[in-house]
Amino acid sequence: MANILHVDTSPRGERSISRGLTKQFVSTWLAAHPGDTVTYRDIGHDPVPHVDEAWIAGAFSPEDQRTPELEAALKISDELIDELLAADIYVFGAPMYNFGISSVFKAYVDQVARVGRTFAITQNGFEGLLKNKKAFVITARGGSFAPGTPFAQYDFQEPYLRTFFGFIGVTDVTFIHAENLSGDEAREKTLIAAKEAIERLVATR
Repeated sequence: MANILHVDTSPRGERSISRGLTKQFVSTWLAAHPGDTVTYRDIGHDPVPHVDEAWIAGAFSPEDQRTPELEAALKISDELIDELLAADIYVFGAPMYNFGISSVFKAYVDQVARVGRTFAITQNGFEGLLKNKKAFVITARGGSFAPGTPFAQYDFQEPYLRTFFGFIGVTDVTFIHAENLSGDEAREKTLIAAKEAIERLVATR
């Protein structure tokens, strides 16, 4: 049995394409693996706070020297990291905003990138502490940013997320891109392709 952490980052509700695709992924996965469990986190509708001075002071203070105020500043961060540690599989829905991830997703990244919890500093450099995890990232994009296209150089979303996940130890990362969503005809084609990709991925896992 595996535990899935399902995270949606879109501020939209029923109109969100990334939400619809992550929902399909998880439901398809559970149909194939009925014994697995799901933990759900909606940071699009319930954003996590940005890192502030108290958070920084707490994160870089020895645990036994933290005041109650510093402990409180790290409470949400600890909850988010505990979810990552407890899960075997991550499913993230990520609309592209201005060539990258949304601000709420970036706030989440900042909350979970913590020395001693998700990465360590060793004599050989940084070491990610989240081992043997799999991540699936489902994106929604207005245009096409695939390699070889004119706008490929503007894709700061996938490279950034691959770097971040790799930094915390998650190197098995699969992306499903729903692209060209700004036009009706292209949108229908890309949604069909994304849904078929989800079916194929789940069938081979």
